[in-house]
Amino acid sequence: MSRLDTSKYCVGREEKRKDRFRLRDVKTDDDGGLEKDAGKAAFERAHARLIELQQLFYADGRFALCVVFQAMDTGGKDGTIRDVFGGVNPAGCRVTSFKAPNDVELRHDFLWRIHQHTPRLGHFAVFNRSHYEDVLVARVKKLVPSERWKPRFEHINTFERMLFDEGTRIVKFLLHISRDYQRERLLRRLHDPAKQWKFDPQDVAERARWDDYQQAYEEVLNRCSTAAAPWYVVPAEHHWFRNLLVTQVLVETIESLPLAYPKPSFDPSRIVID
Repeated sequence: MSRLDTSKYCVGREEKRKDRFRLRDVKTDDDGGLEKDAGKAAFERAHARLIELQQLFYADGRFALCVVFQAMDTGGKDGTIRDVFGGVNPAGCRVTSFKAPNDVELRHDFLWRIHQHTPRLGHFAVFNRSHYEDVLVARVKKLVPSERWKPRFEHINTFERMLFDEGTRIVKFLLHISRDYQRERLLRRLHDPAKQWKFDPQDVAERARWDDYQQAYEEVLNRCSTAAAPWYVVPAEHHWFRNLLVTQVLVETIESLPLAYPKPSFDPSRIVID
């Protein structure tokens, strides 16, 4: 089976696009033309390859990988991280969930708390939400005036370019769902005692801002998908397809690097172990 064409889900760089990218042009229930069983089998192969590559990535130690996940509520960030990074060596991978900034973080620039969690060389860092909250939530809920959040697009691009130049490869995923799908997921949480702990009444108020968030996400995608840090829009309503697409993009990203196991500083043939 040939690999999924991941390039069709990548938001092109602003200077290369003829037209503005529009979220509504991406079907939230897209399955890439694959049957479910074939897609799940392809994910298992890609996942095994990711685990294999992480060992090489860790041993090589010249690059770092930062993986960003953003989504509307119920978009599946937790499930994607669990499914894609399950089995990866935790010694070389750290997941950080960025909640609302605390008092200390609010007294620093908006990137201060992010930079502390970027990966060291040889490691993966996975962001459940990220610095993009400061041009999404901050914008939609008017937490800061427009003269504060508007310059942040350029600050983010410069920050990500600096990380890239220092060896960090950045891949960003928007898990794309529909408003109807979100309603279904919220109702499931609300009526299932085993899932009610995940329900936040504030999610209903956020849902009322759906169109504002879609507009904000579109600007993020149009202004911050770069050669150094591309955005991928992942149709996320079929979990098996979501997992496959994310995993394959990560595999392709790592495979594009000139990785090699370090040569030993000794002659193995001269070592004798009794």
